Amino acid sequence: MAIQIYNTLTRSKEPFKPIEENKVKMYVCGPTVYNYIHIGNARPTIVFDTIRRYLEYRGFEVIYVSNFTDVDDKLIKASIEQNDSVLNIAERFIKAYREDVHALNVKEADIHPRATETMPEIIAFIKKLIDKGYAYESEGDVYFRTRKFKEYGKLSHQSIDELKVGARINVGEHKEDPLDFTLWKKAKPGEITWESPWGLGRPGWHIECSAMVEKYLGDTIDIHAGGQDLAFPHHENEIAQSEALHDKTMANYWLHNGYIKINNEKMSKSIGNVILVHDLIKSYDPNVIRFFILTVHYRHPINFSDELLKSTEQAYDRLRTTYHNLEHRIENSADLMNSEDASAFEEKIAALRKQFIKEMDDDFNTANAISVLFDAAKEANLALENPNSSIKVLKDFIRLFDELTGVLGLTLKQETMLDEDIEKLIEKREEARKARKFDIADKIRDDLKSQGIILEDTPQGVRWKRV
Repeated sequence: MAIQIYNTLTRSKEPFKPIEENKVKMYVCGPTVYNYIHIGNARPTIVFDTIRRYLEYRGFEVIYVSNFTDVDDKLIKASIEQNDSVLNIAERFIKAYREDVHALNVKEADIHPRATETMPEIIAFIKKLIDKGYAYESEGDVYFRTRKFKEYGKLSHQSIDELKVGARINVGEHKEDPLDFTLWKKAKPGEITWESPWGLGRPGWHIECSAMVEKYLGDTIDIHAGGQDLAFPHHENEIAQSEALHDKTMANYWLHNGYIKINNEKMSKSIGNVILVHDLIKSYDPNVIRFFILTVHYRHPINFSDELLKSTEQAYDRLRTTYHNLEHRIENSADLMNSEDASAFEEKIAALRKQFIKEMDDDFNTANAISVLFDAAKEANLALENPNSSIKVLKDFIRLFDELTGVLGLTLKQETMLDEDIEKLIEKREEARKARKFDIADKIRDDLKSQGIILEDTPQGVRWKRV
């Protein structure tokens, strides 16, 4: 059975058929690098990394491109506020982005293009649109003639008549039509600029992705993806630009992940509830954060709270405990189960793998795929309860967990802690107990237990041992 993908363009699930057999061209809109990424930015990064991993697991060669927007209004504002150059700020937060997503076990994109490094292609793209009559220069700015592209609105499923309600021309704009959008912005005093046929200026936001897709992947690609908030106007405008120029479909499948709410409220700077990944990974295991994101289907909204994340942490620890118990039993057991019993478990393992693939084939349903992991843990625990369990069967369960969690970008295996690190955590636990912060003390004890470190409180002090 073919992988089924929900296509925002058609609002339906469709069998996935790549342009080239066993090869996928995939473009994911990346961050505007003016600050640390927040949990809302992390969701598409994790989701589409997982989809990439699954496609590779299913035998596809994936060319994965994700851009950095390193020049725009937000960066220019940050440049003024921080008295630093746009390029310095962008470089600093590209580095921070890489550190944060690396912690979340996100694979590096094959290509990470930057707007500032794609300027010749952006300018050439705009020039060709002008030559075809789809764009025009007006007092140093360049605009796209939205009405000329007859299919405008097909991604967001809006008509021109619907879109023109509320459309207006802002002060300083010289458009032919309020619906026209900017391709090139005339330079303002003190801004970073580039030379162009229309004078000094910089690109609009939408044009950079069209130019990058063309440069690195071609006129038509398999998958274009991003957050739900990008569907309109960003992706709608990309389609208009690219298809007007090439007279070809820009992308065969459009994928969009749902929003994240914080304690059932929209995340907003004005509310003050923005949660930065940079801060979150200091308090929670990045595996748990990634696991939390994947427990909800990528197209559905997800609510974030400390309570939900702690509940997710407990669930993830149950999987880790099973995995650790398998490792411990393998190290301390002999192979005694007869072949008939081993065969029965091998059939269950094969069925679990098949079910995982079935769930992921259905529009990358990670929520149901994670349920399969818990089913696998249940079967593994049954094998562990048998004192005569075969080492082969236990190793097969280990391999199954490694395989399936690897597809999801997770790991259940924990590195052995150094003695000195254990002692430091015990000291922190003692400090917490003296301060009557028993929740912190209990968490440290539970975290150590999940890694096979058992604490014993004695009159002579705390003793610990590995199990």
